[in-house]
Amino acid sequence: MITISLCMIVRDEEAVLGRCLESVRGIADELIVVDTGSNDGTKDIAAAHGAKVYDFVWIDDFAAARNAAFSKATMSYILWMDADDVLDEENRQGFLALKETLCPDVDMIMMRYHVAFDEAGNPTYTFFRERLMRRDKNFRWQGRVHEAIVPWGNVIRSQIAIRHQKIIPGDPGRNLRIYERMLAEGEALAPRHRYYYARELLANGRDEEAIRLLAACMEDDQIWVENRIGACRDLATCLLRRDDEDGSLRALLQSFALGEPRAEVCCDIGQIFAGRAQYRTAIFWYRGALDCTPTEEEGGFALPECRGYIPYLQLCLCYDHLGEYELAEMYNKKAASIKEDEATRQNGEYFSARRARQAEARL
Repeated sequence: MITISLCMIVRDEEAVLGRCLESVRGIADELIVVDTGSNDGTKDIAAAHGAKVYDFVWIDDFAAARNAAFSKATMSYILWMDADDVLDEENRQGFLALKETLCPDVDMIMMRYHVAFDEAGNPTYTFFRERLMRRDKNFRWQGRVHEAIVPWGNVIRSQIAIRHQKIIPGDPGRNLRIYERMLAEGEALAPRHRYYYARELLANGRDEEAIRLLAACMEDDQIWVENRIGACRDLATCLLRRDDEDGSLRALLQSFALGEPRAEVCCDIGQIFAGRAQYRTAIFWYRGALDCTPTEEEGGFALPECRGYIPYLQLCLCYDHLGEYELAEMYNKKAASIKEDEATRQNGEYFSARRARQAEARL
C-alpha cells in the first residue's frame, strides 16, 4: 500500500483548517503544513492534528510556497489540498480504497475538483486537477499565481472528488496585484497566464483591457484549447454586460472553430436568442446543449447543469412563450427530475393552475 504526505500552504485558516484535516483522517500518513504568515490560531490547529508545521516568508509566489511544502514530504506520494477543501465521507472511502489498491507505477492521479454548488450542495462547476503524485518524480509547481503542475508520466483519472468550500471570502484583488507586480518586474507572462491575467482584469472591472487580451487569447494557439474556449465565453460575458449582443454572439460562435461544441456555449447562445424573443432559435441551441458530450473528462472546465437542468428549464420557458404548453410542462418535469427547486416548483404550480382553468372553461 502506498503512503501519503498531505502538503498544504495556509494563512489565517483557523475557521476551516480543522475541517479539512479531519476529512482526510486515515488517508494521510504525514501532514505538512507550511504557514505563510498567520495571525490567528492556524498553526495551533495544525499542530493539534499532528502536523509538522513550518514557516515560509510570503513572497507573492504560490508555486514557491507549495514547492517548499513538497520539499518537506517523506512518504511515497504527495497529496495537496487547500485549507478550505473538504473530502466528504463517500469520497474519503473511495480514497482509502484507492490508497490500498493503487499500482505504484502510477505517477500522477487527476481527481475531480468541485468548486461551486447549488443550494442542495450539488456541484455546478467542476474540473480535474493534478492531485496525488509520486514524490520521487519531483513534480514542481509553476506560476506565482494560478499555479499548476504539468502532468507527465503514467497519469490516470479518478472519479474521487474534493470539494472547495469557502467560508470567508478571499482578497479579490490579490491575484491581479501579483500579475501586475510580475509585469512591473519585466517578467513575460507565459501563455496560460496571459489568459488568467485577462480573467483577473475582467473580475476587477477593467473591461477594456480584458477585452483586448481575451480576444488575443482566443487567437493564440500556444494557449490550451480549453482556455481559448474559456476566453470566448469570458469575452462574450463582458460584451454582453456592455450591451453588445452581436459581439457576444460572435465570440461564442468562434469557439466552434476551436473544438467540438460545449454545452455551456450552447446555453450561452440560447440565452441571447431567448432574450431577443427568438424562441425557435433559442430552442435549437438548448437542444444542442443536451446533445453535447461532457468535456471535463479531457480536462475541460464544466458546468454540469448545462447538460441537463438548465436547457430543460429554458426549453420549458421557450415553449411556454410559444404557447406549446404540453411540451413546456414536459421539459419542466425533466428539469425537476434533475433538481427540484423553487423554479421548477413554481412552474409546476403554474401548469397545474393552467390545466384547472382549462378544465373549468370546458364545463
